[in-house]
Amino acid sequence: MHTNSIIYTDGSSRGNPGPGGWGAIISFDGVVAELGGGEKMTTNNRMEMLAVISALEYMKGKNKVNVVHTDSSYVLNGSTRWVQGWKRNNWKTQAGGEVLNKDLWMRMDDVLQKVRVSWVLVPGHAGVPANERCDEIATSFADGEITPLYSGVDRDYPVDLSMSADAFVEKKSTKKSGTGKAYSYVSMVDGKILTHKTWAECETRVKGVGGAKFKKVFSKEEEGKLFTEWRK
Repeated sequence: MHTNSIIYTDGSSRGNPGPGGWGAIISFDGVVAELGGGEKMTTNNRMEMLAVISALEYMKGKNKVNVVHTDSSYVLNGSTRWVQGWKRNNWKTQAGGEVLNKDLWMRMDDVLQKVRVSWVLVPGHAGVPANERCDEIATSFADGEITPLYSGVDRDYPVDLSMSADAFVEKKSTKKSGTGKAYSYVSMVDGKILTHKTWAECETRVKGVGGAKFKKVFSKEEEGKLFTEWRK
């Protein structure tokens, strides 16, 4: 039996904030379990977090090193770097404000004290089979069209978990940044960040508003990084 568990996670929201969902795949000791859930009004970052939290809570007491694959830099950086500073500062930011998603970060911190974790950042929407399956679960919950979740032996699981995420990093890095079809348009007005499907929607919100920010992004990962940068 493997001494490690292999975990893949993903989160999704429609509108950010809007209806959202999360999905996770957990493989250990010859079995695979898929997890998923959703909320009527949430954000992409919260769903990314809840996917990881739920998977790690599932693995509590199983004495495994949990190799967590996530495409969210927000989740990885928060879990490995930022959370310790927030705790020391009584869950306040350096500027003295409340930590965004404090409830989930406190829950994340709690479970991280009870399990062993090794982190892997995977490229989103790059063809990693397990990451794509997690995205399928997450989006199905976000859309209210819930997909059946697998629970059984690994030899019957239809998703290839053996493919290394590293094989997809080089392929992604060869793509030009800042060109092609937009994943979304992001705007910030008076400190509130929203995503838009079209430039027209984004322009309507920011046009003529002093201090407004807006940007076209080309992937979910880029969108998440922009959210993190603007909230600092």
